[in-house]
Amino acid sequence: MKNFSNIFPTIVSYFFIVLFVYASVSKLFEFERFQIQLAQSPLLSAYAGFVSYGVIIIEWIASILLLVPICRRSGLYLSLFLMSAFTAYIFIILNYSDFVPCSCGGILEKLGWTEHLVFNVIFVLLIIIALFLMEKNIPVRKSKTTITVSTLIVLSIILIIGMFLSSEHVIKKENNFTRRFIKHPVIEHQSVHLDNGFYYFAGFDEHNIYLSNQKYPQQLLTIDSSMHRTAVTSARIETDHPYKNIRQIVSDNHFYIYDGSVPILFKGKLGTESTTRISYKDAYFNDLKVIDSSRFAIRTQIRPSNHLVLGLLDIDSPEKLQLKTTVLKKQTDGLFDVDGSMAYESHTKKLLYTYTYRNQAIVMNSSMQVQQFVKTIDTVKTVQIKTTKLSDGTYKMKAPALKVNIRSVVYKNLLFVQSSLMGRHESRKAWKKSDVLDVYDIDSQSYVGSVYIFKKDDHTLNDIIVTDKYLYTIHNNELTQYKMTKALSQYIKSGKPKTDQQSRQH
Repeated sequence: MKNFSNIFPTIVSYFFIVLFVYASVSKLFEFERFQIQLAQSPLLSAYAGFVSYGVIIIEWIASILLLVPICRRSGLYLSLFLMSAFTAYIFIILNYSDFVPCSCGGILEKLGWTEHLVFNVIFVLLIIIALFLMEKNIPVRKSKTTITVSTLIVLSIILIIGMFLSSEHVIKKENNFTRRFIKHPVIEHQSVHLDNGFYYFAGFDEHNIYLSNQKYPQQLLTIDSSMHRTAVTSARIETDHPYKNIRQIVSDNHFYIYDGSVPILFKGKLGTESTTRISYKDAYFNDLKVIDSSRFAIRTQIRPSNHLVLGLLDIDSPEKLQLKTTVLKKQTDGLFDVDGSMAYESHTKKLLYTYTYRNQAIVMNSSMQVQQFVKTIDTVKTVQIKTTKLSDGTYKMKAPALKVNIRSVVYKNLLFVQSSLMGRHESRKAWKKSDVLDVYDIDSQSYVGSVYIFKKDDHTLNDIIVTDKYLYTIHNNELTQYKMTKALSQYIKSGKPKTDQQSRQH
């Protein structure tokens, strides 16, 4: 037992020497990325420069102290402070942060955040055990060790909490605008539990909604308005391509399968499994919407700037790809600042693009000619993004960006936007328990009102689709059908769509 009391602190010390040296060297080799990852943290963004250097220096100082026997006790105390701070940081990230950035180097980056928390707690306990074993036979020092250990743990927790509360770049949750909530706009009607949490809406028609799945991307699930599963089909496509993100979209009794990282597009008839390749090597893209059987709205990147632009892919035209480089308006980098969600409305023949980081949606006709703009009710006119260009030419966000609009869908004249910002005088309790949809009338360019969609088992909204009578949502693996009441449906207009020529004249 005496040998164990002598050997165990030494073993723990050498373990932490290896851990700290390995971690610090990993950070140094990818120091640029390490700083960017810290800058994205809601706890450390304001201190990313100081912390990036400080952590590496402390890890090296602790390693040197642990290596020298006469300084080993001090090294263990410093290790305890560092590991306790890391543990408090991860705990706050897991429980109080809206997102979980990575700021680790080397093999530890492969750990999930929960596993990382368990890892840290175990090794904090190992340090404490090692310290007490070093003072096992000296009651006075043992009492002093208890006080010192407790003090260091409390100080490390206070330090991390202080950073969390005072960080200048914590994403703002309140803005200088006031919402008008529609009274009883929807009534929850029915729910269906799906077999996994990877579904998204591919489209709808008069009788059914269609769901595809990121996990099984060639499958298409059909659900009727009574929320009964009526069919599951699995499309057959060419397999000799390096697909990365296969997606499906349903339009006009057909389904389309695409993967913009591979310039390919397939088409099939609903209810069948066979597909036909209708486009190949015409365009790379990262978003696509079906306009008609031969024309598609896409979002792509142009070289060498890597700026995002919109374009039309017309497979029946001699000039198949037409880039519309003037539609998206650059404010900072032309990449993150113009990010957004694209939606097409088949009744009105309108294409919409809602910016993610600013309060604006662009309304276009089916030829991608800008008709008007819809301003969302928040006050963020200019994107609040800081980016940096890495040595390999890629861009990374340098600090947490102020996200304004999460996603959007359009039905006839109404635009539904899931907002990321809490307005004035809103209940924080209600905000935490729900997601907010802001509704706009495209024709009058006006704000109609807002709708609370309550979370399901603390799961936030994954996707949304709106039909003539219903609003459907997906929360993790739960599909919910909400019946729209007159309080909301009264704003839906049933006017006939204008032709492109009429739109231009208008």
